[in-house]
Amino acid sequence: MTFTDALLALMPMQALAAALVLITLVGWRGANAGGRWAQVGMLALGLGLALISPTVAERFELPAGVHSLGTALVGLALSAIWWALGLWLTPRAGRWIMAGVPVALGVGHALLWPDRAQAQMLADLVLAAQLGWLGVALTSPGRSSVLQGLNSRRWRLLGLAAVMPLLVAMLYHAAAALLDPGGPMPRADLLLALAGQLALLLALPMLLLAWRGQTEAELARLAQTDGLTGLIDRSAFTARSVEFIGMARRFDEPLALIVLALDDFDTLQSEHGMDQAERALALFASCVQGQMRLGDVAGRLAGEQVGVLMARCLPAGPLALDERLRKTLAERAPAELGIQLSFSAGWARLRPGDRGLPDLERRAGTALYEAQRAGKGRLMAEPGVAD
Repeated sequence: MTFTDALLALMPMQALAAALVLITLVGWRGANAGGRWAQVGMLALGLGLALISPTVAERFELPAGVHSLGTALVGLALSAIWWALGLWLTPRAGRWIMAGVPVALGVGHALLWPDRAQAQMLADLVLAAQLGWLGVALTSPGRSSVLQGLNSRRWRLLGLAAVMPLLVAMLYHAAAALLDPGGPMPRADLLLALAGQLALLLALPMLLLAWRGQTEAELARLAQTDGLTGLIDRSAFTARSVEFIGMARRFDEPLALIVLALDDFDTLQSEHGMDQAERALALFASCVQGQMRLGDVAGRLAGEQVGVLMARCLPAGPLALDERLRKTLAERAPAELGIQLSFSAGWARLRPGDRGLPDLERRAGTALYEAQRAGKGRLMAEPGVAD
């Protein structure tokens, strides 16, 4: 057995060992979706590499289609890892293409199998394309740090260090087969084996760091989230307000706070029970999240009160949000709860003398109180908002 053959023979065991480590450390039931796809990817990679291993082919008389199946499984492994990256980072276009690539690769490889060089060249080029798309996913995270986790840059660089040398090796292997079809390719095979070893060495810590980063970020998010409504809690809302107010003052931009509250919430509790009241509040929060503008932030302030900070907000902004929200709530509440719901709201704009959220909230709360006194089911602005 040559040194290259020994490296290639070790790769299936390394991939299966990595899959076992992922299953042991990450678990299956408690794993996030990205973790499960990573486990599927490493399992498929181990099985695929075992089926295409030269050592296995020499020792066992396997049917011709087994090598094609192994190649398809390697393609499936790359697609599964790409899918995991889409869940950890930003989903990319081409999901269905990546889902169909392993099948197309397996079928194409089987059809070209009588010409082994052509079949291998097809596998090299298709797998190289998948590796290139993995590299694109790793270089463009796109989501907020809350979703990426604390160490996304580190594990993305680790992933690139695994993917790029293997991509170069795949392309070199395909070029060598094109220039000398059917001839020996000791250098290309050795480069591919070394790059594969490096990729397997780096893949496991990369996947574990990615899974841990998302898990830690999710725990941090849940620690700042109200369990009933799914909105951020008051402390997190207050912390975000510092950023919003600072940006508004720095760039001299308008900022508004709108405080909303379900009408007759105590009556709803007494007549329909606590469970129905909580469902109504959760539905209300869902409507707020669905209708607020991208870039605004909503949080549960207290009881049935919800606050929305609206950046770069002209006086028409709260009115537009109020209109959208009333329409949505009027449609969803009877359909999902079997009852009608209404809300009152008050809003205030940031003024030069405001010391922070408490001043802004006090005036918006006063406007909310006036809206409730005036008959509920309406929006009112703080006095002098047009000044």
